[in-house]
Amino acid sequence: MKRGSIVAVATVAALSLSLSACGSEESSGASGSSGAAGGSGVQCDGKLQLKGSGSTAQANAMTVFKNAFSEDCDGANVDYTGGGSGQGITEFTSGITNFGGSDSPLKEDQAKKAEEQCGAPALNLPLVFGPIAVAYKLPDNQQVNLSAPTLAKIFSGAITKWNAPEIAAENNGTALPDLPVTVVFRSDESGTTENFQKYLGSAAPAEWSKDKSGKAFKGGVGQGASGNSQVAATVNKAPGTVTYTEWSFAKAQKLQIANIITSAGPDPVKLSAETVAKTIETAKFKTPGSKDLVIDTEGFYKPSAAGAYPIVLATYEIVCSKYKDAEVAKGLKTFLKVAASQPAQDQLGDQGYAPIPESFRATLNQSIDSIQ
Repeated sequence: MKRGSIVAVATVAALSLSLSACGSEESSGASGSSGAAGGSGVQCDGKLQLKGSGSTAQANAMTVFKNAFSEDCDGANVDYTGGGSGQGITEFTSGITNFGGSDSPLKEDQAKKAEEQCGAPALNLPLVFGPIAVAYKLPDNQQVNLSAPTLAKIFSGAITKWNAPEIAAENNGTALPDLPVTVVFRSDESGTTENFQKYLGSAAPAEWSKDKSGKAFKGGVGQGASGNSQVAATVNKAPGTVTYTEWSFAKAQKLQIANIITSAGPDPVKLSAETVAKTIETAKFKTPGSKDLVIDTEGFYKPSAAGAYPIVLATYEIVCSKYKDAEVAKGLKTFLKVAASQPAQDQLGDQGYAPIPESFRATLNQSIDSIQ
C-alpha cells in the first residue's frame, strides 16, 4: 500500500473538525442535502464533514478521494491526517475520527475496542491497493527476473553477487555484472516492510523463516533508510543496490523494477496496473459472504492466476457497521462510494496505486451499502 503499491506519502490538507467516529451527535447544518453527485454518480447524503486518520501509504489516494468528494458533493470535506496505521486505529477506537486507515485489518483486541466504541462490529474495507516494487540499480538498465526464493536469499544475505548462479538461472544465462548486492531496507516500521516480509515468508518459507515478519525489517542484511522516498533515493545513488518500495517511489527515481517469477507459471510477471488488477480480481476473503472484507493475502503471494503480480499491499478503511449518528453513517457511505467509483479510482494510477477492477468494486459497494 503503501503503498503500492504498491505506495506514495503526502500530507492531506487539514481542516480541524470536532466529530466523533461513533458517538452521538445532533444533526446540524453540517449535514449535506441529498442530490446526485458529479462524476461518480453517487447520491450525496448525510453529514458531509468527515474525519479520518491513519496509514500514510494511502495518504495520496485520500487526497484524490477528498477532491472527488468535494467536487461531487457541495460543501463536502474529509479531514484525513497521516501518522500511521496504529494512530489511525487508536483514534478510531477512541471515537476521535469517523474512520481509520490501516495497512492491516484489525487484530482481535483492536476489533473488540472498535465494537465497544461503535456499539456494533467494525468492518475492514480494502479501498486502496499499492503494489510493492523490487527496485534496483544496475548498469545499462539491465532487466532482471527474480523468484521469491531468490529474493529471500538476496535480502537475507545468502546471495551476495548479482552474477550468482541463482540469479543467472532465472535470467536465461544473461551475462550479469560482477557487482556486490547491497540491500537497502526500511529502518522505520512500515506496512510496506510487513507485507514484503509476509510475501517472502509465504512464497519462500524455506529461505525466509516465518518469524521474520512484522513492520520492522528482521533477520535480513543491508543498510537502513527511513521512508519510501529515502530507500528509493539511496538505491539510485549506487549500482548494485536493491530494495522493496512502493511503486510510485521506484518510478520517481527511475529505478529498474524486477519482474517476479510466481507459483502460477514460469513466465516472469512485470509490475503494471494490469497485472495488479488481475491480482485484485482473484482476491479471496477470510470470511466468505461477510461484509467484513479481510483479504486472505496468501492468494496474492502465491497466485494461481498466470500474470498476477504477487506483492500487493491492501490498505483498509476501518469503519463501524452501524453508527450511533445516522447522518454520519450516510455521509461516510457517500464518501466511500465516491472513493470506490471508477472516476476516482482511475486517478490513482498516477499516484502509484492500482485502481480496483469492476468485479471487486461490486463486492466493495455491497459492504459499503450495509453500513447503517
